[in-house]
Formats: sequence, C-alpha cells, structure tokens
Amino acid sequence: MRVLSIDPALRNTGYAVIERRLKTGRTPTYKVVTYGVIENGRKLRQSGCLLAIHEQLRDVIQNHKPEVCAVEGVIYVQSFKTAITMGAARGAAILSAAEFGLEVFEYAPKRVKQAVVGKGAADKQQVAFMIRALLGLTETPPHDAADALAIGLAHFYEQDPTRVSRLADKPAAI
Repeated sequence: MRVLSIDPALRNTGYAVIERRLKTGRTPTYKVVTYGVIENGRKLRQSGCLLAIHEQLRDVIQNHKPEVCAVEGVIYVQSFKTAITMGAARGAAILSAAEFGLEVFEYAPKRVKQAVVGKGAADKQQVAFMIRALLGLTETPPHDAADALAIGLAHFYEQDPTRVSRLADKPAAI
C-alpha cells in the first residue's frame, strides 16, 4: 500500500509517498518512494501558491500512484490571518487528493510526533532525526518533508492491527 502524506503550508508544503510492504508473519517494512518540499517564493501571490501546491501534488499522485492520503490536521494558531492562509493551503492539497479519488485521513501534529518520536512535544529536529533512523535514509530530510514522512508513518502505524496504537483517538477521514 502507498500513502501520500502532506504537511501543508502556503510557502513550504512538505510531501512524501511511502510504501508499506507486508510479508506473512513478518514486521511490515516501509520504503520511501519520494519526498520533497513545494517551495513558493515570498513574491508569489497566495493564489499562485495554491495553484502550485495543487499542480505539483497532482503530478506526484500521477507519477507515484498512492492509494490513500494522510494530511496534517488543523493546528492552533493565534492569528486569524495565519489560520485562513494555512486552511487555504490545506484545501489545495486535499483537492489534489480528492481529484484522484483518494480517501484522506487527518492527523493532529501532536499525534504524529507521539507516533514517531514517542512524545507529542518533540521539536522539528527530533522528528527529522527519527524519520531518518526509522526509514533508513542516508540523509536527514528538510523539516517540512520530514514532517510529511512522519505523517505517512503515523498513518501506517495507526492502520496496523498488530501494533499497539499510541494515538488516543482514531484519525478522522475527511
């Protein structure tokens, strides 16, 4: 099974495609198919950023054929403007998945960190370090891509019936 995982943001949207391989009686293994960051310059208008997010994720889906999508859930922010902007980026990302009929699952940032690091208050460096170790990467991915990889792993961990879930709630399908 392949999952497209997304850490949406207007200027730096992290994405990843991870494949889970199951062998009878064995622990699942995970292979990173691709990951990266959709970077939108400061001078690009919001509408251009949203279009870039949508188009580039659409290309990732067409090229790597994920079966489901996992996206970071809404986070608490103090600024109304920031919340609206983040919601717009999230909407562009979800639209890309929906366009291909992918079921979308939502994971809170704290839950993702709990799943991959063991504590919900982990910082970005800890997440990136654990992702490199858990997935056997030769280099540490950029923080936004590492977050997307973590979201994908959290999804697989939550869906694994042999694994004791450390996540308090079930993910929301949106």
